[in-house]
Amino acid sequence: MPCGDCHAESQRDSDLKPRVATKELPWGKQWQWQSPNPNGISARPKHCDATPLELKTSSATTQGSSFVATLGWLTQSLWDCRNQRIAPASVPFPHGWNFQNRFNQVWLRLTVRLVVRFVSLMAFTVSAATFTATLDRDTVAIGENATLTLKFEGGKPKTEPSLPNIPNLQIAAQGSFQNYSFVNGSSSVSLTYTYAVIPTQPGDYTLPTLGAIVDGKVLTSQPLKLKAVKQSVAENTGDQLAFLKLFVPKQEVFQGEVCGVQLQLYIRDGVANGDGILDSFEKLAASSSPLKVEGCNILKTGYAQRRQQQIGNGVYHVATLVTAISPLKTGPITIDSINATLSLQLPAGNQRRNGFDPFGMFQQYEERRVPIAAESVTLASLAVPKENAPANFNGAVGSYTLAVTAGPTNVAAGDPITVRIQLTGNGALDALALPDQPAWREFKTYPPTSKVESTDPLGIQGTKTFEQVVVPQSTDIRELPPISFSYFDSDKKLYRTLTQPAIGLVVRPGGVSAVPTVAAANRASPENPPPAQDIVSIKQRAGKLAVPSRPLLEQPWFLTLQSVPALAFLGVVIWRKRSDSLANNPRLRRLRKVAQLIRDGLNDLRKLAADKNSDEFFATLFRLLQEQLGERLDLPASAITEAVITERLQSCGVPEPTLAGLHELFQTCNLARYAPIKSSQELAAVIPKLEAVINELQKVKA
Repeated sequence: MPCGDCHAESQRDSDLKPRVATKELPWGKQWQWQSPNPNGISARPKHCDATPLELKTSSATTQGSSFVATLGWLTQSLWDCRNQRIAPASVPFPHGWNFQNRFNQVWLRLTVRLVVRFVSLMAFTVSAATFTATLDRDTVAIGENATLTLKFEGGKPKTEPSLPNIPNLQIAAQGSFQNYSFVNGSSSVSLTYTYAVIPTQPGDYTLPTLGAIVDGKVLTSQPLKLKAVKQSVAENTGDQLAFLKLFVPKQEVFQGEVCGVQLQLYIRDGVANGDGILDSFEKLAASSSPLKVEGCNILKTGYAQRRQQQIGNGVYHVATLVTAISPLKTGPITIDSINATLSLQLPAGNQRRNGFDPFGMFQQYEERRVPIAAESVTLASLAVPKENAPANFNGAVGSYTLAVTAGPTNVAAGDPITVRIQLTGNGALDALALPDQPAWREFKTYPPTSKVESTDPLGIQGTKTFEQVVVPQSTDIRELPPISFSYFDSDKKLYRTLTQPAIGLVVRPGGVSAVPTVAAANRASPENPPPAQDIVSIKQRAGKLAVPSRPLLEQPWFLTLQSVPALAFLGVVIWRKRSDSLANNPRLRRLRKVAQLIRDGLNDLRKLAADKNSDEFFATLFRLLQEQLGERLDLPASAITEAVITERLQSCGVPEPTLAGLHELFQTCNLARYAPIKSSQELAAVIPKLEAVINELQKVKA
């Protein structure tokens, strides 16, 4: 809406551009005093018109639609079509200041952006919850650890899954984290638990199926296999700065079997750019294969979690790339790794002062170039035995399970039936193919389609689903014949055949559809049809004008609604800032964890006192004291002893009564080992003393 010269119309309302927005009325250039235009609306000079913000101009303006009308909405602003009653000017503006058009553009852009951001944050799609368990590698050496990952997508478990106790296998929790993502208006949340799995003896281990309750449903994972081998004697005594090492879990593999080869890069602690070199090494998994091998099919390459290992007198940071290979021929296969020269930055022993650092305040480094290459490894590839091979064996090697479903089972002859076959296990999933089914000769079959859903980064564990359409040709068919699948088990070195029982069918005779009858069209027409009206005459007068409704900008509910996206976005930002602050403050995380542990431990002490379980009671009491003192003194809980009370707490200003209470509790725990207290009243009397000491310790500044 222009706010300039009263003798000139807006560019959009001029005669040169007669196209206007919906429900807008054009007119000619009639600007005289109280001179009505053909539509009965006049322009008044020397008077001001109101804008949506009640700002006044110093000259007359012509009719124009608001930005809402330009969008095609049937809404008209209050300042349109005024009937010669215009409020007095409150704030004059100079000629030519197009304030209203600029305001409309800024407000429209801001509103659209906030609405789009609000819809993107609040819209989500509900998907079925899933639960998967994976190992970052299936073969480790004794003393090394593999990472077990439990991932929940689309829901959260009621409780953390409980892991079984497996002999000679240590499983330690490493933590959990949540991930929220917003993609194309859809949101998803995932919860991941990680554990360190450390074998203490060589052998083959199986992690059984794990279960969890998510949204009232029981979800289960697939069993996982882990092989532990003896640690090879390292020639390095801890003096080398960096070196490569090839690790192959087995020396003999069968043709078509999938084997994971590990390439490990060791960089000694103290190398300044060691983390950057390890990052670049792990990026090779996405760009190219780090192995040089002939006669094998290289499937995929992934990287395992980093770890530390002590060799001789040195501590090394280790990054591991795991490559899945499958032999294509028999005989010896030589595996080599890439050769490279690393530029390592080491702290300079004698720092030289220069003009930029005259006092030697900044650490200086010297560069040392170290060539690295792993020793080659020879792998023996064996042929799959031909003895006792099943007739339908088509070269599958690994370990699998079979599941078959079909539907519909009540059809007419000639109607299609979809058979879904799922092969789940460990092996070259992409190379799996359905064997011929000779019992399906009474069915017309079509080529199957397949889909692979892997549960590990290498793509060798998961499920391959085949969907095949079969058509029964006769009404004498009563069942879908049994389906069988044969594979060679490389671990047991024998053939296995999986068979699913027959599926009952009901095949009806096919019906014959009747030819539809088409009624004859009545082509009789009147002798004198009415003339068609193709042109409508122009309406000379606009007629009675309707009273315009209040614009959205003046309605309180609309203005309130504009603040909802901003408040939602602000809430998300505050929540993310608090999460980041907690993640970057380990002392605060430990404080909250210990507080929760103390609350739970006190409840356990009351139960143990009631049960007269003296040993567990004092073991729990001693552990609570260690956790609280370790949190206050910033020490590991296992390092807290009675001697720490005298050495550390007195310097922190702890009152003498509190120190005496601590000594008394420690002495009570020591005496309970030799003379257990069996009375529940005596055990319950210790709890208030513990609570008083813990309350005093929590007041000590950390």
